[in-house]
Amino acid sequence: MSKAKIGIVTVSDRASAGVYEDLSGKAIIEVLNAYLTSEWEPVYKVIPDERDVIEATLIDLADNQDCCLIVTTGGTGPAKRDVTPEATEAVCDRMMPGFGELMRTESLKFVPTAILSRQTAGLRANSLIVNLPGKPKSIRECLDAVFPAIPYCIDLMDGPFLVCDEAVIKPFRPKAK
Repeated sequence: MSKAKIGIVTVSDRASAGVYEDLSGKAIIEVLNAYLTSEWEPVYKVIPDERDVIEATLIDLADNQDCCLIVTTGGTGPAKRDVTPEATEAVCDRMMPGFGELMRTESLKFVPTAILSRQTAGLRANSLIVNLPGKPKSIRECLDAVFPAIPYCIDLMDGPFLVCDEAVIKPFRPKAK
């Protein structure tokens, strides 16, 4: 079984402003460590809210780093600098709108401003790219909602087989006939 490479990208202008602790990227790693029992390797990046930088990073992680999954955090709101969904759509071959729909539905259980979030997901070659919000608490809520479908999606793209701790998260894989 091959070790899965998972890209983790924090999009934030605060990262280039000096002292910055990336709580969101660390939250993604923490959640994935709790979910996954199979071996995986994070490919971790902190980048500014610049569309060309986001696009180049996603392309590199998918095409050169061979990440089966790329999870971004930040840049999904309505502010002018929030361009992560646009960058994701620009580099994807096909979009997976159900991910964003489910994440917003789940987030609405906690905050009415979830409708302002524009997170999305798409496929580039053999990579699934998923945009998450920037708050660590929201990251866990959104991943809890969508992650059960992620291992099967990666299976369908001939990616590495992700094994989960089913006491923490139960992936859904249809049973063979």
